[in-house]
Amino acid sequence: MRLLRTRTYRLPHLRLPAGGHAMLARLMTPFGRIFAPLKRVYERIAGRVGAAMPKGLFARALIIIIAPIVLLQSFIAYTFMERHWQTVTMRLSSAVTADIAALIDIYETFPQDEEASELIRIADQRLGLDVEILRDTELPPPGPKPFFSILDQALSSEIARQVERPFWIDTVGRSDLIEIRIRLDDGIMRVITERSQAYASNSHIFLLWMGGTSLVLMGIAIIFLRNQIRPILRLAEAAESFGKGREIEFRPRGAREVRQAGHAFIEMKRRIERAIDQRTTMLNGVSHDLRTILTRFKLSLALLESTDDVRDIERDVDEMSRMLEGYLAFARGDSGEQAVPMDLRDLLAEICADAERQGHATRLHIDGDPQVVVRPDAFRRLAFNLVSNAARHGETIAISANHESRWLVMHVDDDGPGIAPELREEVFKPFVRLDEARNQDESGSGLGLAIARDIARSHGGDISLDDSPLGGLRASVRIPA
Repeated sequence: MRLLRTRTYRLPHLRLPAGGHAMLARLMTPFGRIFAPLKRVYERIAGRVGAAMPKGLFARALIIIIAPIVLLQSFIAYTFMERHWQTVTMRLSSAVTADIAALIDIYETFPQDEEASELIRIADQRLGLDVEILRDTELPPPGPKPFFSILDQALSSEIARQVERPFWIDTVGRSDLIEIRIRLDDGIMRVITERSQAYASNSHIFLLWMGGTSLVLMGIAIIFLRNQIRPILRLAEAAESFGKGREIEFRPRGAREVRQAGHAFIEMKRRIERAIDQRTTMLNGVSHDLRTILTRFKLSLALLESTDDVRDIERDVDEMSRMLEGYLAFARGDSGEQAVPMDLRDLLAEICADAERQGHATRLHIDGDPQVVVRPDAFRRLAFNLVSNAARHGETIAISANHESRWLVMHVDDDGPGIAPELREEVFKPFVRLDEARNQDESGSGLGLAIARDIARSHGGDISLDDSPLGGLRASVRIPA
């Protein structure tokens, strides 16, 4: 008995001959020319559809729920209901036409009285048809046809097939009745019947039930969907409030995935707060140690005889103290302070008064509600740094603030030399001093604008520099109100 052995064969790599790639490219070029316009059309249509689609999660999820229901109902109405109406209407119209054909046969076959009263009685009592024989008259001209009517088409085709005589029908004039006129040998037979005898008129009940139940189901879906979206919105609001430095009370709710994201946010918030607390504790310790050493220097210098060298050393120690406070303020930021409502007018008026005492002309203008929700000490430091920077390089200072939608916009203008546009982002870097551009004195440490931008961004805003109407520099602060 022979054993069957299996072997594995490897196909050799496909290698094109010399010039094969160019030949393949030439072969694919016609296809590329054909599909390139289609691709551009598809991208254009997709871009317009994407721009028209709602951007919110609730609206998009609602479309995901409603669109299949609408498409399903449309499909059912077109396939089932259309065929149902057409089939039932054809059968009813055929039955009415058969009754009319039987009446015509009876009228022409069997002797009748002059008014055909017995035929009219039978049609009224047995068939539910109002029949009248019109003498010495002709068929009316064709009337207006409905734009879309299964009844008109079905009834016309059945009369033409079963009666085979000239006829005239009116399915538009009276909504509840149908008038049919058929030419006979000695006159016109006029038949009036109810529309329900030739048309499936109760199908709208099914549509009402289908539409009503769909509305109920969509309402329930909207309620449940809103309950699922609400925890996501609360998570977004909590993240935004935390980014603005405000106190938040957040508890994860909703579906499992949303709760998982909420717990991850809470854990991230705790880690950030621990890191900030550790940095603050370390900076407090460093500040205490350095201040202790500087205090020893000051005490030692106070015991020495006042000479030019001693006074120079005292100025150096004072400069070291100011630089140390600036470094610590920049590194510490505004950690630990909570955002509370405060009156912006009082704060800016106090800062303007300090600038006026230093001999600078100041102007203050505030539009709208002066109440803002900020960290008071941090925002005071931001405004003070901007005004101090303007006072250092200009003689006139103008401060303006107003509310734009949900934002507070504050401008600090001066009439100083300004800063070149290509250097305006450089001044926000720590320890950067543009001596040539702004003529800074030796007491600056290059941290004022860096601290101000750090505070503005911790509030969820930013600071930008531009040309001032006074001829100098404009510092614009934009933070959420």
